[in-house]
Amino acid sequence: MAMADLGKALLILGSLIFLAGALLLLAGKFHLPLGRLPGDIVYRGKNSVFYFPIVTCILISVVLSLIVWLFGRGQR
Repeated sequence: MAMADLGKALLILGSLIFLAGALLLLAGKFHLPLGRLPGDIVYRGKNSVFYFPIVTCILISVVLSLIVWLFGRGQR
């Protein structure tokens, strides 16, 4: 892999991370319940908190899979 290819890959990856962060900020401003959906696991102990947003992860996975599938159909 040439340096130019590596540079392009890093720019694309950085752009994707930037877009993901911007979407999360917008979700917070519009009070979308991502991370607080029914089924997300939260355990509050005396001195600790365990949090695992399983339903949120599944929802994001389904949405991203649908988007990738739609883009894949458009390429044919």
